[in-house]
Amino acid sequence: MINPQVQQPGKTEAGAEEKHIVGHIARRLVPFLALIYVVAYVDRTVVGFAKLHMNAAVGLSDAAYGLGAGLFFVGYFLCEVPSNLALARFGARVWFARILFTWGAITMAMAFVSGPKSFYVLRFLLGAAEAGLYPGILFFLTHWFPLRHRARVIGLLVLAQPIAGIVTGPIAGALLETHGFFGLSNWQTLFVVSGLPAVLLCLPTLRLLPESPAHARWLKPEARRWIERELASDHRSYSLDAHRNPFSALKDRRVLLLALLFLPFPLCIYGLSLWLPTIIKAFGVSDSTAGLLSAVPYLFAVAGLLIVPRHSDKHRERYGHIVVVSAVAALTMAASAWVHTPVLQLLFISLTAFSLYSIQAVVWALPGEFLTGTSAAVGIAMINSLANLGGYLGPYGIGLIKDATGSLAAGLYFLAATLLVAVLATFAVRAALRTPVQSDGANVKLARES
Repeated sequence: MINPQVQQPGKTEAGAEEKHIVGHIARRLVPFLALIYVVAYVDRTVVGFAKLHMNAAVGLSDAAYGLGAGLFFVGYFLCEVPSNLALARFGARVWFARILFTWGAITMAMAFVSGPKSFYVLRFLLGAAEAGLYPGILFFLTHWFPLRHRARVIGLLVLAQPIAGIVTGPIAGALLETHGFFGLSNWQTLFVVSGLPAVLLCLPTLRLLPESPAHARWLKPEARRWIERELASDHRSYSLDAHRNPFSALKDRRVLLLALLFLPFPLCIYGLSLWLPTIIKAFGVSDSTAGLLSAVPYLFAVAGLLIVPRHSDKHRERYGHIVVVSAVAALTMAASAWVHTPVLQLLFISLTAFSLYSIQAVVWALPGEFLTGTSAAVGIAMINSLANLGGYLGPYGIGLIKDATGSLAAGLYFLAATLLVAVLATFAVRAALRTPVQSDGANVKLARES
């Protein structure tokens, strides 16, 4: 068995073999999974650009927009765990294809929003349709990669979020500069163009995505055996499979603490991203220029995802990274609210994006230390669904604050304050994951991270 921590004959050859296998799997799986997630992220956030014209067209206030934008995450929350259980039952290919088709159709239906009620209903349904995709991908990856490689791999996957932002801004800005197509207005055309790729990806998902290493024709037998050995080693080292009943993961305090730790990140990411076009538009620029400038923070986010998770994996350290990066994000978010010069405000928002996006991959490496099998499907979905309620609180909270104060600055201070919760929660999670716990009547000894 390959163990990079122990000096042994043939270590160099074993390390080269490990690097080759992990790289081969990553090249085969991650780009396609990231493409799916790019389309998902575009469809959930494009509403921020549509808002620039949709609000006046259908009569939405800032508070109503914030509420509707956030309702996506209520539907997401309610359907997350059932969706991941269905994935475990029907398999990744079929379930991901189902998710793609339904959310694509609902995104296109957003073109026919006629007022607050229809906006609320469709945003809720979009969240319910998309529920299970991201935690499903995370669960899927646990069948392919040993724990020591997951932060970097998840970091590559999370790159889809800023890449989606880079793609969305210029395209959305350009479409909003038109008068629309096919008899639709510009914001209606934006929804149709955004939703169509998800529907078109259904067939490639069914044809190209393998269910497991055993079904991957492009994997050699020795690579399959290596995956089995390394995952078995992780199970022994971290005492995984702790729950005889997978639903016990729902009341596991470690799951709940991880949800608390993760909650500030989607709260800030979606609070910022769904209001970013409005912030930049206030600089006094055109729709197309706002679209181009909105891509800048996401370029910083890409850099963060290429640096921070890799550094965490290299040093096999999680908690210090989470504390430091979260604190930096809080400071730069507050600075973006304090300054009034557009260039400085965009710079601080960009530095915030560097931190917010990059640290997610490090946080998502933690559940693999104590969850596996169906318990992992339930636990990861529970963490993601609870934490993503922040995606409801962020946009809605900013909308309420803006309606009350007439300014977005107070809303940005609100986002900065929530990041301090992540700093404090990190210490609680560290203590919980390093303490032996009782699970279903059995003592579970957790491995300590070096």
